[in-house]
Amino acid sequence: MLRGTQEMLDSKHGCLNLPVTRFLQTLEIVAKEGGRPAYSWKSLFSQSVDFEWVARLEQAPARAEQLEAFMSRFGRMQDAMAEKLFPRWLLALAEVPGSQIETLNRAERLGVLASTEQWLEIRNLRNRLVHEYMTDPAGFAEDLALAKKYSLKLIETFNRLRQDAMTRMGHKQESLPEEIRLPG
Repeated sequence: MLRGTQEMLDSKHGCLNLPVTRFLQTLEIVAKEGGRPAYSWKSLFSQSVDFEWVARLEQAPARAEQLEAFMSRFGRMQDAMAEKLFPRWLLALAEVPGSQIETLNRAERLGVLASTEQWLEIRNLRNRLVHEYMTDPAGFAEDLALAKKYSLKLIETFNRLRQDAMTRMGHKQESLPEEIRLPG
């Protein structure tokens, strides 16, 4: 049974509040996904990731696998938050999510998202990492430096949303997934 199910019970009707349930399930999934980018972050960025490192990737399959794991986890976490977690959070707050940009703007106004503009930069970076992989080693090295910084922003945003579930929605800390620890 999902943690916190009892607190999701509607006291009047004795049934689960479906939007809250979906939000909490998605929060749990993103927490698990979020721990993986943190692990990949530590593994990848314990090295000096620069132009030279990128240029030598073809001769270092283990490093290339580390990079692939980080990029995949970074992209999945960003996607899950933007496409599922934010809209389900708004529904749990009895708000109607709109387009993705409207949802991001609302998340920013409610203090969960630091900056819609920055989130869109993260999204564009994710697309470049996936679709322009290694066409320009110097540019790719710069994008990896941004991904290092922005992956921390994803984790910070998750943690703010988790905190919002406690303060605005009244969920108990023990009913929520643990905060994701920032690597570093």
